[in-house]
Amino acid sequence: MVDWTIDKPGVEREMALIKVAGTGEKRVERWRMADAFRARPSTPRTTSFVFEITGAPSKLDSFIDLMRPLGLVEVSRTGVAAISRGPEAM
Repeated sequence: MVDWTIDKPGVEREMALIKVAGTGEKRVERWRMADAFRARPSTPRTTSFVFEITGAPSKLDSFIDLMRPLGLVEVSRTGVAAISRGPEAM
């Protein structure tokens, strides 16, 4: 087992489901932000959207921060999965 809290060269990814309100004048802005972050819509409804986004934890943090003023309702995150870079195991 590797302690990834210490700076180690590796790849970190996390997945999140992010629900935002689907009505109002900011609807188009939500879609633009989702497209810029490559967040995929999942179960679009007339009253809300659930976006699925995968990436580095900092990317998810940024997307969530941008969604707050646009109608953020709920967030569910998986936690970080990580693996070392290079041919050797850590």
